[in-house]
Amino acid sequence: MSAPVQASVTIAAEPAAVYSLITDLSAMASLAEEVHAMSWTKGAAAAPGAVFTGRNRNGAKSWSTTCTVTAADPGKAFAFDVKSAMLPIAHWRYDIVATEGGCTVTESVWDRRPGWFKKFAGLATGVSDRDSANAEHIRLTLQRLKERAEV
Repeated sequence: MSAPVQASVTIAAEPAAVYSLITDLSAMASLAEEVHAMSWTKGAAAAPGAVFTGRNRNGAKSWSTTCTVTAADPGKAFAFDVKSAMLPIAHWRYDIVATEGGCTVTESVWDRRPGWFKKFAGLATGVSDRDSANAEHIRLTLQRLKERAEV
């Protein structure tokens, strides 16, 4: 697996409250940059083995992914593997660490696409440099998560 693209933010909110936002699919769809809708297809809440569909868009491009939860530790961690057309795409992880007055959230993504698939994926999504795009998307998502959690 490639090195992760990641960033962290300190949030003045309880870890459990932040975890609830991260695992609320409709909330996260409103905070994320490319994702515009997510829905559970197996299970109805964050738990290892639960599956959700992500509906993504970038300008005129749109695509769907299937996401399988790999970690769901309330107040501490949420992670999932992403596939598209049965191919591994990415592994996303949110780690939450309690701090004085709140928590620090680290969002990480590992690109798991096969090398031969990357050019095709770039054409399908309109994103040729996925690592740079993900770095900016993570920055924006964490900023929005902080704003929402600190209300």
